[in-house]
Amino acid sequence: IKDWKTRLSYFLQNSSNSTKMKSKKVGKHRTYFRPSPEEAQLWSEAFDELLANKYGLAAFRAFLKSEFCEENIEFWLACEDFKKTKSPQKLTSKAKKIYNDFIEKEAPKEINIDFQTKNMIAQNIQEATHTCFSAAQKRVYSLMENNSYPRFLESEFYQELCKKTPITRAAQGT
Repeated sequence: IKDWKTRLSYFLQNSSNSTKMKSKKVGKHRTYFRPSPEEAQLWSEAFDELLANKYGLAAFRAFLKSEFCEENIEFWLACEDFKKTKSPQKLTSKAKKIYNDFIEKEAPKEINIDFQTKNMIAQNIQEATHTCFSAAQKRVYSLMENNSYPRFLESEFYQELCKKTPITRAAQGT
């Protein structure tokens, strides 16, 4: 659990620092706190609930890192960012970067997808569209939802987040 807390703390600090830098431009200030047990329990209702929560996403990412498969969430997030890209030039360059990082043989963060999907992507990125990674993203999402997510929910770290801490007299200040 200590290793988990260290990793999660690292992810939250990095998320928090980058958000603080962005938020100074926008004028909003966000900080991240440990979720309440009730909030953490919501993550077990649906995988999307987990991914939509900043702390939940960071916790899940730390969990995937501990299982040596964080490339899955990184790919999924890269695809989500890719789909929001407006400029055709940026679309092409992002598509090539995603392909080089996650898809091609011996890529540094190669995801586990079948040969046909890889070939289809290789053809699609020649004229990149917002959907050129859709099939691979769906497969990776399904893999995370059906394999990693249930293990995350059973993990000691997640179980700790869901525990209600009893209020002691010392904590009440009496």
